[in-house]
Amino acid sequence: MQLKVYTKQGQEASKLEVADAVFGVKIKPALVHEVFVAQTNNQREPWAATKTRGDVRGGGKKPWKQKGTGRARHGSTRSPIWVGGGVTMGPKADRSYKSKINKTARRLATKMCLSDKVKNEAFYVIDQFDFAAPKTKLFVALIKALPTNKHSFLILTDGKDENVIRQTKNLPKITTVRAEDVSVMDLVKKQVVVASVDAVKRLEKLFVK
Repeated sequence: MQLKVYTKQGQEASKLEVADAVFGVKIKPALVHEVFVAQTNNQREPWAATKTRGDVRGGGKKPWKQKGTGRARHGSTRSPIWVGGGVTMGPKADRSYKSKINKTARRLATKMCLSDKVKNEAFYVIDQFDFAAPKTKLFVALIKALPTNKHSFLILTDGKDENVIRQTKNLPKITTVRAEDVSVMDLVKKQVVVASVDAVKRLEKLFVK
């Protein structure tokens, strides 16, 4: 399989031969969905927390004697049936939402997402991100020069590229990640992937054995 390689001016410069084992994989939406849900669960943190009757302050004294008052028997004002009492079986902050992801399934789902971008012509390869200066306007010009009308982009670099990070950090619909760190969640959330030639080679090195 071959992909077009563009210059920073949006002009087609050459062709790049890429591995079908990474960019031509048969897509299984059920597997991609399973991995996506697991990855979002692994980022989730438990915030909701309630107090049981043992956590609520006060209520140590029995509100009235056991018998003879004509009222119901109570041992504490912190009981869940009292206003200001504890909560029965409420959410706790120590709950874990972690989901186990099989490594083979995660890698395969990532390749499926990359293949889907290529299939839908939403994967663009740039020869190099060697801009004259780390200016945001230069990167915006690159995005505008690409033959696409999409508005959200995932930028893949070979290793940590400080200049590209500086150029894109103020652009709300653009996310920059290292090629080796790309995930299903990153690929699903963005409409278009823009990668350097070196980033594509890094992906092949990671996923082709």
